[in-house]
Amino acid sequence: MSRIIPLSLVRNPQKAERAPTLEELRSEVQEAMQSALGLVESEALEAQRQVRFRDVERKLSEHLFAIGRALVMLFLALREEHVVAAHRDRSRFEWFGKVYRQAPAIGRNLNTMFGVVRYFRTYMREVATTAETKRHGFHPLDLSLGLMKDRLSWNVLSLAVRLATKLTFGEARATMDLFVPNTPSTEVVEKAVLGMGRHTGAWLEHAPLPDDDGEVLVMQFDGKGAPTVTARELARRRRKRRKASKSGSPNSKRHRGRQQRGRHPPLPRRKKGDKSKNAKMATMVVMYTLRRVGTRRLEGPLNRWVYASFAPKRHAFDVARRMADKRGFGDDTGKLVQIVTDGDPDLMRLGREFFPKAEHTIDYFHVSEYLWIAGACLYVEGSSEQRDWVDQQKQRLFDDDAEAIVAELRERRDAIAKRGPGNKGRRERLAGTLRYLERRLDHIRYGSLRRRDLEIGSGAVEGAVKHVIAKRCDHGGMRWIKERAEAVLQLRCIEVNGQWDLFERFVHDRLIADGLFNRAPPRLQQDQPAPLPMAA
Repeated sequence: MSRIIPLSLVRNPQKAERAPTLEELRSEVQEAMQSALGLVESEALEAQRQVRFRDVERKLSEHLFAIGRALVMLFLALREEHVVAAHRDRSRFEWFGKVYRQAPAIGRNLNTMFGVVRYFRTYMREVATTAETKRHGFHPLDLSLGLMKDRLSWNVLSLAVRLATKLTFGEARATMDLFVPNTPSTEVVEKAVLGMGRHTGAWLEHAPLPDDDGEVLVMQFDGKGAPTVTARELARRRRKRRKASKSGSPNSKRHRGRQQRGRHPPLPRRKKGDKSKNAKMATMVVMYTLRRVGTRRLEGPLNRWVYASFAPKRHAFDVARRMADKRGFGDDTGKLVQIVTDGDPDLMRLGREFFPKAEHTIDYFHVSEYLWIAGACLYVEGSSEQRDWVDQQKQRLFDDDAEAIVAELRERRDAIAKRGPGNKGRRERLAGTLRYLERRLDHIRYGSLRRRDLEIGSGAVEGAVKHVIAKRCDHGGMRWIKERAEAVLQLRCIEVNGQWDLFERFVHDRLIADGLFNRAPPRLQQDQPAPLPMAA
């Protein structure tokens, strides 16, 4: 796609040396519109060659971008006239208790959704009271319009960050390049993600609550590992780069790659079963409500909300506790709260600590997996006898008779001889199943749960783990730093929750208020990520 069409002021905006007059800008707008109109008429009446709509549509899009750039330049010029008109006849004016004077207008390039434009805005320079006073200044136009210091419009930055919550940084840039004339670099996209990720914690406190919630709150917790860099790899990344010699350097990429690989010592060979993923766990929370219909039936899920973080598990439970209180499910309300986990001891302990009155349930399918493991110790794996035995134990679970399963497993384990081929492994696997069930007998009453129409599975959080964490953070070749992955993960949760438009407006207004307070345009891009949230 051709990025810029030949118009006198729009063609090379970066090279404009003076501020165009309003008459010149209005003429540019008319010229751009006439050019688009001429294209449509000439192509529609073309008789010498065959016209394809595909080609006309592409040409027309280029003209529309040019019209957009011309209109943006006209808007900025008109706004500049309006902002400085009040101070045009005064050499000095006072603002925020300080005296300023007007300086000549300064040109600046701005990357918009229509391409790069150049506009001129007046600079207000602080009048120093003493020789030692450090003078500051500001551009009234930039502050009044909320323009960022990044030299990119907010919509361009917000769109880049939103795409980066779904795709890798490189893919986000490549996708954006399909429909935005001047796409920011991959580095800018990553820095914008880090900058916007700094506001996710504040958003949790200001996010709107659902209007129509149910009577039962269900919370499901699970974890997922994302690949992270090792200390050795991180040191290699951050060390000082050696300058490549210009003389004698090979031209082929494959030879340059060989040279670079030769600079690093070979890694030690991994042993069988060792993993190079170096995974760090993120905790996933899925929260939704159920509405009671009739005496027993519960319909839902309603107002589903997800949250994930690489901070300690305690932080995720702290966020869930605060969100439950906001949604009207505090401990003193008497409303039913159900927590579903996979039986992880840490999740169970934190669930009891943060939600002492909640009903804790272990995922039925995790319990079933342990029953199949036990059945393989008693019968031939895959046989009909194993299948019939497991079905019998499942029926006991739905009859709220898990104690009978434990008693039978203990009896069958004791009946296995301590010596003999494979007996030690069978006894150990049966003992593991026994420990798992004995410690969770109070949380596997599936019969009563089904009669009350409550949840017995953790499918919602299992799906969220794959969609929110794995789909974005667990690709081949990825190696994250936890703080940087945290920014992407938090933003992805906001996007999945359907709150992106509200969130980006919240961040924009927050930055603009900060810029007005400091009398300086705010900057969204950040080089360093925010630290991980602290656990309560």
